[in-house]
Amino acid sequence: MYQKVSTNLNFVDREKETEKFWRENDIFQKSMKAREGCPTYTFYDGPPTANGKPHIGHVLTRVIKDMIPRYRTMKGYMVPRKAGWDTHGLPVELEVEKMLGLNGKEQIEEYGIEPFIEKCKESVWKYKGMWEDFSGTVGFWADMDNPYVTYDDNFIESEWWALNQIWNKGLLYKGFKIVPYCPRCGTPLSTAEVSQGYKTVKERSAIVRFKVTGEDAYFLAWTTTPWTLPSNVALCVNPDEEYVKVKAADGYTYYMAKALLDTVLSSRLANEENGNKAYEILETYKGKDLEYKEYEPLYACAKETADKQNKKGFFVTCDSYVTMSDGTGIVHIAPAFGEDDANVGRNYDLPFVQFVDGKGQLTEETPYAGKFVKDADKDVLIDLDKEGKLFDAPKFEHEYPHCWRCDTPLIYYARESWYIKETAVRDDLIRNNNTVNWIPESIGKGRFGNWLENIQDWAISRNRYWGTPLNIWECEGCGHLESIGSRAELAERSGNPDDAKVELHRPYIDAVTFTCPDCGKTMKRVPEVIDCWFDSGAMPFAQHHYPFENQELFKQQFPAQFISEAVDQTRGWFHSLMAESTLLFNKAPYENVIVLGHVQDENGQKMSKSKGNAVDPFDALATYGADAIRWYFYINSAPWLPNRFHGKAVQEGQRKFLGTLWNTYAFFVLYANIDGFDASKYTLEYDKLPVMDKWLLSKLNSLITEVDTDLENYKIPETARALDDFVDQMSNWYVRRSRERFWAKGMEQDKINAYMTLYTALVTVAKLAAPMIPFMTEDIYRNLVCVNDPSAPESVHLCDFPVANPAYVDKQLEEDMEEVLKIVVMGRAARNTANIKNRQPIGKMFIGAPKALDATFTAIITDELNVKEAEFTTDATAFLSYNIKPNLKTVGPKYGKQLGEIRSMLAAADGTALKRELDATGKVTLETASGKVELTEEDLLIETVQGGRYVSLTEGGVTVALDTRLDDALIEEGFVREIISKVQTMRKEAGFDVTDHITLYEEGSEKLRAIIDSHAAEIRTAVLCDLIVFGVVEGYTKEWDINGESVTLAVKKNDAK
Repeated sequence: MYQKVSTNLNFVDREKETEKFWRENDIFQKSMKAREGCPTYTFYDGPPTANGKPHIGHVLTRVIKDMIPRYRTMKGYMVPRKAGWDTHGLPVELEVEKMLGLNGKEQIEEYGIEPFIEKCKESVWKYKGMWEDFSGTVGFWADMDNPYVTYDDNFIESEWWALNQIWNKGLLYKGFKIVPYCPRCGTPLSTAEVSQGYKTVKERSAIVRFKVTGEDAYFLAWTTTPWTLPSNVALCVNPDEEYVKVKAADGYTYYMAKALLDTVLSSRLANEENGNKAYEILETYKGKDLEYKEYEPLYACAKETADKQNKKGFFVTCDSYVTMSDGTGIVHIAPAFGEDDANVGRNYDLPFVQFVDGKGQLTEETPYAGKFVKDADKDVLIDLDKEGKLFDAPKFEHEYPHCWRCDTPLIYYARESWYIKETAVRDDLIRNNNTVNWIPESIGKGRFGNWLENIQDWAISRNRYWGTPLNIWECEGCGHLESIGSRAELAERSGNPDDAKVELHRPYIDAVTFTCPDCGKTMKRVPEVIDCWFDSGAMPFAQHHYPFENQELFKQQFPAQFISEAVDQTRGWFHSLMAESTLLFNKAPYENVIVLGHVQDENGQKMSKSKGNAVDPFDALATYGADAIRWYFYINSAPWLPNRFHGKAVQEGQRKFLGTLWNTYAFFVLYANIDGFDASKYTLEYDKLPVMDKWLLSKLNSLITEVDTDLENYKIPETARALDDFVDQMSNWYVRRSRERFWAKGMEQDKINAYMTLYTALVTVAKLAAPMIPFMTEDIYRNLVCVNDPSAPESVHLCDFPVANPAYVDKQLEEDMEEVLKIVVMGRAARNTANIKNRQPIGKMFIGAPKALDATFTAIITDELNVKEAEFTTDATAFLSYNIKPNLKTVGPKYGKQLGEIRSMLAAADGTALKRELDATGKVTLETASGKVELTEEDLLIETVQGGRYVSLTEGGVTVALDTRLDDALIEEGFVREIISKVQTMRKEAGFDVTDHITLYEEGSEKLRAIIDSHAAEIRTAVLCDLIVFGVVEGYTKEWDINGESVTLAVKKNDAK
């Protein structure tokens, strides 16, 4: 028989047993093997780094990534799920630096690159075991025994092949550009990386006086980075804007933009009390008129460097990027520290002055040698002020980029770097992206699509150590460059066969040299490694060591049918995949993408350890269990929206769905074991089923279609809500309405029907929900199916996904039962209004509806609402009375002075007649002293007036009216039902089994004694009572107030016969 089921809703221990069952029986591997030869549905797993711990957001990504492949596997697809590890990059280096007590590149090189690299290899696996335990606990199935690892030489060789392809297309180049640069890490960052680290900061800008050559006048120029002023070589104005020369109240003569005079000068110099104006305009110019006007250098060091380069500087330039939105309309130009500045520098052939070194410190040429740039701001401002060159240093707040790895402020810095020319394939990127089904579309076509339209060349190189080495060799003599695409090619060029086996990491690969074909001198590998995002973007082909191996396997598994990551990957993994796939194969690497929102705390705040609001995923899983957390993430909101994670919300879902499903399953097992019912020995005979069974089966098969369609289209919350609604109706409607069928004696056909219908529903729901809540559904399936049927698949995850039986779907039946449920809900609400308990029978009710339901459904309504008779009517107005008032918000503005008259007319009118007129015509017409007034539904406040014999409720075209008169017979029956309820409660509190027979004792109420005595047979049958004793109590005893009658009842378990 079925194993006994505990109703304890703490599922954590059960999940551990299920996880053990999967592991010991290789269920994941069997699920893959069973689909060999079937159509392929490929899922790519974005690789996490194993030197960082999982956080609560990883639970969300894991459960979405797991659910879709499980579903597709049950649908008959072969779903490759190769796990991966992202092992390169600066975060690993920083971890190792910290462990070794090193600080910066100089100390790394003193320590030794080779031992440093070996420590990096060890570090990347620091939390590997934790990640594997985490994945198992969550129920995330992937091939972790044979993962792809980005530091593996085969993986790197495939990346070299890719880079070589890009090189051969002329799209990999070395350029001198302004790049976002981290001085702490000593490396540039890609645009995607920069976007991850913006912070709001308050800093001082500088408005500086630049002395005009040959005039007692000054250009007022503005900068947000005072530390760049020692490198100033020019000023810039907008050629089309108006500029003025003014005499200012501080005694100086200034040149600046006319549009910003009041903002800059009036706010600082005007004195309205004394009648002093801030400025007087002397002359007006177009910006173009000021071009090439010279000024005296701000710092001598800049002039000295310019002279050495034999280049002219220190004059006014023009460019349309200068705006009138802030500052003075004149900006200072330092070509080494900004893209706009660099463009102006190229256009005017300005000197190149870069007084900042790779550590972000000002150089010895300046008065601020050794100072970090941000620390130098204050000193620059102090010196300029002392020299009378500082007009103002206003504070401003702005978003400034910081290194996402080490939190150091970035600087925009002129460097030589290697780039992939994505701008050359912009149209291809956009076209390929338009083939992808983005969920939601707004991110794919909007956020990501817009970014692709404005794509910049990818800064691919990093001046670091632990990463995929850039595959370019450069001649130390003539500068000739070569790209190497494989280990075999490397050995061929060097002439040493052993070089085909060299490890593809620094410093080992750096030792391989060969002869330049042009000048005969030595070619050495360039020192850079590549952006680790290129590693993750290469996984579709590099995981297979393509094209050196597995060419057919790669073609079979490319592109992916499905990927999913958090929204911040739009400029990370989503981009690197799309870029490399477009560059190499000119097609999108993925077909469907579910973008995930971030997990927040219950107040909508970002989680962080510093705030103390971070949730430890292991604690959460140990508290609530994986299924509960999985279910929360599925049903809570659309996946791409932020998820507010907190225990109460998880527990609510656990109680409402998981608890309801589990208790329904426990109910079936309890009574099936009592009756010795084995579902494997029976078949479901549809023609013999009553309406409740046919209704549940119709709903079940409609559910199959709905869930299948939703999952097919990646509609996750919709799927969860459909399951939630069905389980609620199965438990709180079907089972509750059918309980007495399970309690009946013997094994009549009606009882078999009830068992088989509920069994079919439970097993089918287990299969439908298996991709979402894999642990609980496994327990339910294995107990209901495998215990009695050894030929069945040993796991629910080895089953096919259910297929709807159209013959079982009766939409009219579903609609009629929906109407029944609606009437029942309204009837309960009317009972509450009348303050009549549910256990108190009512004589009659009237139902006003467009269509009467047949006797079968009417019987359900009367039984459910404890009403003796229900009568359908097409006109329920006899039971209704309405109080109608004008809605002042709409009637007042429309009719003004007529409002009082309208209010009086409505109060005097027949509310029921007005309501009938409104329903028929959509308006109420009144003849006022001023003429005809027409009021629509929005103009009226309509209240149902309760009172008298009937209590009614109207909703959606249906009216329910209860006759509240209670005669003596009805009242007595109400007492009987209350007594039965109280005894059932006491049986449960006393810990009796549902099959235990009892003796019932009553003491203290003659009225209740008489009622019990006259209804003894009914009571004994309902509560399994063999004997009723009056006047004494014995056993489990409790005092009750039953409808105003005080009584003491007791129950005692009888010895088994």
